[in-house]
Amino acid sequence: MSTPTAARIGIVTVSDRASKGIYEDKGGPAIHQWLQDALSSHWQPVARLIPDEEHQIERTLRDLCDNEGCCLIVTTGGTGPAKRDVTPEATEAVCQKMMPGFGELMRAVSLKSVPTAILSRQTAGIRGKTLMINLPGKPAAIAECLAAVFPAVPYCVDLIGGPRLETKPEFVKAFRPKGT
Repeated sequence: MSTPTAARIGIVTVSDRASKGIYEDKGGPAIHQWLQDALSSHWQPVARLIPDEEHQIERTLRDLCDNEGCCLIVTTGGTGPAKRDVTPEATEAVCQKMMPGFGELMRAVSLKSVPTAILSRQTAGIRGKTLMINLPGKPAAIAECLAAVFPAVPYCVDLIGGPRLETKPEFVKAFRPKGT
């Protein structure tokens, strides 16, 4: 019996300072740990740490989709209103379909914790067989946002032709319609 092929999941930290080594990347490792805790199916992280440069973010997202075969890409950083925050623009530039419900839900959940959640511009979209989700940069906000949206992620990946992602229901329960 063969071992199932591991789903490839891109984890992209977008940060000028972390990419230069000025401070430690905490966002990427927080996403990795959350996914490790959530997923029961085999998966392989494909991590990138890049500066807040729109063209480089676009290139990285395209590479993870088109060459690395990631079914899911989760980004952290660059979603605020500052001049260098361009992750949503880069995501929109490479996606064929936008999924605004992800950002709407993440902001609604985050507003229960901080009033500045309305400043966040998280979004999500699809390129080919890849779902991309933009998250904020702080580890606590990453966990809060992933917990909110992840129940819909495995079924979305199913619908776009990606591998079947299974979750640990005691951590997060994936929703799939009956019979799927």
